[in-house]
Amino acid sequence: MRKVPSLVDLCVQVAIDNVRYLGDVGETESHLLDRVLFHCTLDQLRHVEDSTKGRDLSPITDKMWKKFYESQFGKDSMNTVIQRMKQKKVTIKWRKLYEAKLEEREKKTEDSLARIKQHYEQERAKKMSRQVQVCNKVPPSSSKRYFFGGSLYDTKSPLMKKARREFVNSREVKNLACLKRDSVIKNTSANLPSSSSSPLPSPSKFIKPPPRRFH
Repeated sequence: MRKVPSLVDLCVQVAIDNVRYLGDVGETESHLLDRVLFHCTLDQLRHVEDSTKGRDLSPITDKMWKKFYESQFGKDSMNTVIQRMKQKKVTIKWRKLYEAKLEEREKKTEDSLARIKQHYEQERAKKMSRQVQVCNKVPPSSSKRYFFGGSLYDTKSPLMKKARREFVNSREVKNLACLKRDSVIKNTSANLPSSSSSPLPSPSKFIKPPPRRFH
């Protein structure tokens, strides 16, 4: 036969079902709060503690904050904290331990993000410095040497002198010189007048006949 719940049990169950609406719990008995607050989330438990005025709920909620600490940071971290408190013979509320550990983690996360950002900016600056290079353009020398319609800058660099000598003595340049020389000879021969095409005028055409005398 099913047991009929008592009025207290019904009130506790209603409080559990509406735990998200809890605030100042006033002078509610501790054993009842223990049954109700056990079902709170971390934010809900914090809200109840902060809303309750004139009463310290840590004797009831401390074990709950210990559970949240273990869930968030691991059992090893929790055992380390317990061991340190035993060595120093101190007792710290688990809510304070939780909030201090959370702040420490957030600080480490911010520092890590700052280092990553700084490293990214340094790498980006290096990349930009490799892309942007200042080029000082040296104006060409006014003295030039011309070779068959082209020009070579007169420079004192041994490398340029050697390159120029190899260019002048190359077979391609010599062949080009021969072709230009033959072209000049052909053009000159074509412009000379031919003896058969334009005969010289007779000298008699330029001598005036003697005038006639009339008696």
